Amino acid sequence: MPEGGGTAQRAASIAPGPTPPYPHRPVPAPGGGENSYPVNRSMVGSRQDGGSSPAGTGPAVLAGFLFALAAGTLWGTTGPLSTALYAEGTHLTDVGFWRLLVAVIGFLVYGLARPSLFRVDRRGLLLVLGLGGLLVAVFEVAFQYALAGVGVASAVALLYTAPVIVAVLARFLLREALTPARLAMAIIVMAGVGLTVHGAVVDDTVQVAAGGRGQLVGIIGGLLAALSYAGTTILARSAVPRYGAVRFLFLELVGGTIILAAFLPATGHVPQAPPSFAGWVYIMALGAGAVLAANFCFFAAVRRIDAAPTAIAASIEPVVGTLLALALFDQRLTGTGWLGLLMVVAGVAGGYLIESVAQRLPGRAGSRRATTS
Repeated sequence: MPEGGGTAQRAASIAPGPTPPYPHRPVPAPGGGENSYPVNRSMVGSRQDGGSSPAGTGPAVLAGFLFALAAGTLWGTTGPLSTALYAEGTHLTDVGFWRLLVAVIGFLVYGLARPSLFRVDRRGLLLVLGLGGLLVAVFEVAFQYALAGVGVASAVALLYTAPVIVAVLARFLLREALTPARLAMAIIVMAGVGLTVHGAVVDDTVQVAAGGRGQLVGIIGGLLAALSYAGTTILARSAVPRYGAVRFLFLELVGGTIILAAFLPATGHVPQAPPSFAGWVYIMALGAGAVLAANFCFFAAVRRIDAAPTAIAASIEPVVGTLLALALFDQRLTGTGWLGLLMVVAGVAGGYLIESVAQRLPGRAGSRRATTS
């Protein structure tokens, strides 16, 4: 994902703009739009109306779309790389731990040039490193079980229910309106997820990695991953404006690593190093590529283009993951499965586009906030 996180309120002064939730692709409130991502104003240009929007035209816009496509492509490698690690004999829980640790080490190196990355107050330790880290840890374990149980395409489709969960949570926690566009997106996405899972054909040897319980474990893992991912997104609404997107990402990665390092041995799953050189290559690609490089590509994109087109371009992720799984492993989709996957992508990307347009219309500035009766 996934940055996100939870508060009961969202201050009206929060600067609009994108923030990528670790560990996968960014999941703002459904419908997207630039106001769905609170972000440090230093990352974006300023508009005369007091909002924030990336500045740039021509080559800068093209570069923004290319960075967004690169982010989505890198996020899309998570499933295939994890599946390759299962084949190398790496346990599911080990995959999540090692990829977090590699990403944290990368951030520590990055912090040598940006010492401000390590500055955090007590609230940040509790909220982001503590709660955010817990959400990341849950995501890492749950998503690996989803990948092993139902395959790459279905796992990512299940993950894409996170915007639906965010829409519901935002209605009650942040008092944001549950608009017709968000309801339509929810229906399309949920129907698409059902078709994708129903139309997935996964080799039985892959499901063995999920503990022999196959599809049920995978579905539960996928939904739990989506729930934790949605929680991270809600959390970012309050934390990112205070700490910035990069520091938020770093802190929740550190928290997730610490929690897994303590929790896994306590449950009899002491993290084991990958058993082969190829395993280490896959781990490095997951940590350095699908986490660090993907998020920094996303950061680069939102400096050049708005959040909605960035999110739409990054929606290439499930397509990339599915095609790689088809080419490299015995995982494929029937016609029904492909239809479902396209519905998921169209529902999320279309929701971003529709609400982005709606928010630019006169008189819509406050429409996101639900009215009280």
